[in-house]
Amino acid sequence: MTSDSTASVAAGGAPKEAQPRPGARRRHGPPGEPRAIAYLYILPGFVVLTLFLLAPLAYAVWLSLFEWDGLSPGTWVGLQNYVDVLTDPTLRAPFLHALVLVVFFSLIPVVLGLLAASLLMRSTVRGRGIFQAVVFVPQVIALTVVAVAWKRILAPDGPLNDVLRAIGLDGLARGWLGDPDTALVAIGIVGTWLGAGLCTVLFLAGLSRMPRSVYDAARLDGVGFFRETFVISLPSLRNELAVALTLTMVAALRTFDLVYLMTSGGPGGATAVPAYEVYMKSMRQGEVGTGVTIALILAAFIMLLTVLVNRIPEREER
Repeated sequence: MTSDSTASVAAGGAPKEAQPRPGARRRHGPPGEPRAIAYLYILPGFVVLTLFLLAPLAYAVWLSLFEWDGLSPGTWVGLQNYVDVLTDPTLRAPFLHALVLVVFFSLIPVVLGLLAASLLMRSTVRGRGIFQAVVFVPQVIALTVVAVAWKRILAPDGPLNDVLRAIGLDGLARGWLGDPDTALVAIGIVGTWLGAGLCTVLFLAGLSRMPRSVYDAARLDGVGFFRETFVISLPSLRNELAVALTLTMVAALRTFDLVYLMTSGGPGGATAVPAYEVYMKSMRQGEVGTGVTIALILAAFIMLLTVLVNRIPEREER
């Protein structure tokens, strides 16, 4: 017992807990103190982040302020490249095409995956694991192979047109990738084929955590398939929905392989997307500043969408 507490007891009062003196420095604290040690721990990671992410990003921003062909000295143009990309219809069109692909690569696969997962959870069919493996197969096939295979399917003399002619729909047969009205949609359908399996597997993993009794009780109350899907399944899949939307939206916005191999941006620029324009401007047309500007705007757009999509589970948890 300290002299202060002894004096307190002797005075007839209860012993008081010693209070720190004003201005006195705390000797004990949470792990990690002093803070200088904590900064030393994160220093290697910060150095790597600076060398391989922040420095290249800053250099890209610097390049976007020049008109440069990649060989001769560049000319300072300030923000003119950004003004051109945002105001020139031919440079703005690829971003509109990318938004169309988001519908086919992301929104439609999410809806199809949700319906397929709910149907599989509702039924008790055998071989569900085999079905999951089959629908996931497109995700493990190289995009080069996918592009070559679908280009053959959609060719004027391809299997799709053969089937249409065989069932008497000759008027619908056409060169799907050579028609400006159907080329972008055709690439989008390939994206739907790629993304639906991924969404289905993600949603099945999320629904497997739901107690089976919830679905049994809903069916006893006469809840139909669609109401069960959107009232019971969808609210329980907030995290999986955010993951699926993030992966598929990013895949749609940075699509390059399919466009390059199936249409090369044609016909007449009908399938040009931002990633393809970055390649064309920077590597083929000697407009590095414009290409880098498109890449930076695309990256900012992807980051914005990613942040917005990942706020879905956070908002529901509040």
